[in-house]
Amino acid sequence: MSTITPTPAVKDRPADGPTRRGRSPLASLGGQNLSLIGALVLVLGLFGVLNDNYLSVSNMQVIAEAATITGLLAVVQTAVIICGGLDISVGSQAGVASVVSAMAFTATGSNALAGIAAAVGVGLLVGILNGVIIVYGRVNPTIATLAGLAAYKGLAQLVSDGRAQGYVLNNDVFVFLGRGKIAGLPVMVWILIVVALAVHLLLKYTDIGRNIYAIGGN
Repeated sequence: MSTITPTPAVKDRPADGPTRRGRSPLASLGGQNLSLIGALVLVLGLFGVLNDNYLSVSNMQVIAEAATITGLLAVVQTAVIICGGLDISVGSQAGVASVVSAMAFTATGSNALAGIAAAVGVGLLVGILNGVIIVYGRVNPTIATLAGLAAYKGLAQLVSDGRAQGYVLNNDVFVFLGRGKIAGLPVMVWILIVVALAVHLLLKYTDIGRNIYAIGGN
């Protein structure tokens, strides 16, 4: 009687090319990102040569603080772009949110928490409105948010009657957020770091993030 000898297990062969585990940090960044980082280093070096004070710690803090609002919008816009969309109206959304925040701050007797809550609430509302128009109205995201760019800017002018709103320099919370420092870095920079890290973790380690990549890929 013949016996059947089990076939020895074949070990999985490594895929062609470098494996994900063996990739260097530079390779994981990608060629386009490396070129952008190289261009940034070149620009910093050029301005540093032209102006001795440009690369000073104080000047870097000022530049970082000035870039935080744009950075925050860029971080959350990243998720939109990965999803395959584009939101052109984020600047106007920030504008109308800031106007409503200042008005709520003044109306509640200089209550900073009310002002912050109003800004977050307005941001959520206009974001949901954009989503409803795009998904249920089946409007192209670029067209829908291009209309929102003008509409939200006009809304800010309308609710404020075209006048400056609020005065926050006498409020400790807003002064700390705008001018305070933690471990030598402006508070606004820390907020940007925390938001960027949170979005990174959301996109990389959660089902929501995987779904966003899947929607953008198909």
